[in-house]
Amino acid sequence: MPVAVVTDSTAYLPLGLADGRGIRVVPLEVRLGSRVGREGVDIDAAAVSAALADRHLVVQTSRPAPADFATTYRAALAGGATGVVSVHLSRELSGTWEAARLAAQEVGPDRVRVVDSRATAMGLGYAVLAAADTAAEGADAEAVESAAADVAARCRVFFCVDTLDRLRRGGRIGAAAAFVGSALAVKPLLHVAQGRIVPLEKVRTTARAAQRMVELAVRAAGDTPADIAVHHLGAAERAEELAERLRERLPRVARLLVSEVGAVIGAHAGTGLLGIVVVPRREGARR
Repeated sequence: MPVAVVTDSTAYLPLGLADGRGIRVVPLEVRLGSRVGREGVDIDAAAVSAALADRHLVVQTSRPAPADFATTYRAALAGGATGVVSVHLSRELSGTWEAARLAAQEVGPDRVRVVDSRATAMGLGYAVLAAADTAAEGADAEAVESAAADVAARCRVFFCVDTLDRLRRGGRIGAAAAFVGSALAVKPLLHVAQGRIVPLEKVRTTARAAQRMVELAVRAAGDTPADIAVHHLGAAERAEELAERLRERLPRVARLLVSEVGAVIGAHAGTGLLGIVVVPRREGARR
């Protein structure tokens, strides 16, 4: 049996893809007031959007317990996997990577490798798919780990939110940086750099933010084929418009996925989120 690939629920892989590829997903926990559940299992994007609309309702997230990862790793190994490669959202944004690392130490660091994607959403998802592709070819754990890390290193993530307040309150962006969105009618444009959320530019309107993200994505893709993802929360129509602009500007798109983020990212970014993930492919490579 090939190397098993594990990830967490913030990869936001298209529906059914994880099961179809044999990728095991460990969900993060979400708290909506008194309701507690697992992302993508008990609580979906619609639930978190409704909760965010209620300003009196506390919305929080937490990492999976190390025991959840350990159980998943042991099940994969007991099922005949020769090893496990576990790929997760940036350690700068969550304790999920640390929980996975602790579980790997418990199960056996010689059998479980943990990768920090330095991203989230399909920035993480494309790294996971690269790992799954490599595992399916019969590669060993070192090669599967390397494939995930290689894609993660080439990933760029751009996004805009209506306000930085939730990112600030959740500790995902510093208070000093939060001033970017404080001016009236300014839409903060951000990116993920070295695993952290960093303000990139200030723009005046949502339309300008979308236009600027397309420009940045085109630049990041360069002249090579690229895997692209467009994410949103409660903004499906705008996300489809963004995807159509990218199709027009990037004729060498290898894959383009459009999906709504789940409860965890939504809880910190808020409704109205729009984002673009770009992973340029290496010349001659299939991924």
